[in-house]
Amino acid sequence: MRLVDVHSHIHFCDFDKDRELILSRAKDIGVIAIITSTLRFSEILRALDIIEQHPNLVFLSVGLDPAILDPMEMKKVMEFIEQFPDELVAIGEVGLDYFLIRSSILREVQRQNFVKWVILASKLDLPLVIHSRRAGRIVVNILSRLNYSKIILHAFDGSVDDVQRARKLGMYFSIPPSVVYSKQKQRLVRCLDLDEILLESDAPLLGPIRGLRNEPSNIVKVVEKIAEIKDISVCDVAEATIRNVKALFGNRLPLG
Repeated sequence: MRLVDVHSHIHFCDFDKDRELILSRAKDIGVIAIITSTLRFSEILRALDIIEQHPNLVFLSVGLDPAILDPMEMKKVMEFIEQFPDELVAIGEVGLDYFLIRSSILREVQRQNFVKWVILASKLDLPLVIHSRRAGRIVVNILSRLNYSKIILHAFDGSVDDVQRARKLGMYFSIPPSVVYSKQKQRLVRCLDLDEILLESDAPLLGPIRGLRNEPSNIVKVVEKIAEIKDISVCDVAEATIRNVKALFGNRLPLG
């Protein structure tokens, strides 16, 4: 099998002591590409350093944690993206987090920021990785209005109606290893066709065992669970997700 982890945080300090081992373990189970997503400006250089050490394995997506509402931080991240678009394969993660942000005023700031991210992704023709927590309907409303479909809805927790509306807009859904136990993620997989599914680890988060550090090699457990839910072979799932990666990223993500 050849597998692609479209959303991780392998640059996080959680992996500083054994990152080489973690990446080697991922390659051993068939992972051929890992996209690491930054969440603030200060993480970008760290991520680039790791990418330089692991060319053709680790790739960059630059974003901003939706809970960070500092306009200067957002400006710095956006300026980097506009100045060095060829350094990245995607923008994100960005989005809305209505679990962490409860104030209606701050939620409106989040929404305004999110619109700016969608416009930037559209301008640069880059895939956009979206964090949506308890805000599925609002996210889909905004994307529908702005008519941009190069979208990865990362670990989407929206309702079935939200999922169906996003599907009609041609978006992809990346499924994390928590699908092993999460009834909500299992329902999501049942709603989707294979040509709408991507694999993500979200490492070090959303692992197959609650409370334990996650890693990119665990996306094989996602493949196995999807195959079980859909009653097909793991090879069919793996091949479909590779096709979907190629359709979304094109030549930006060289897969050999």
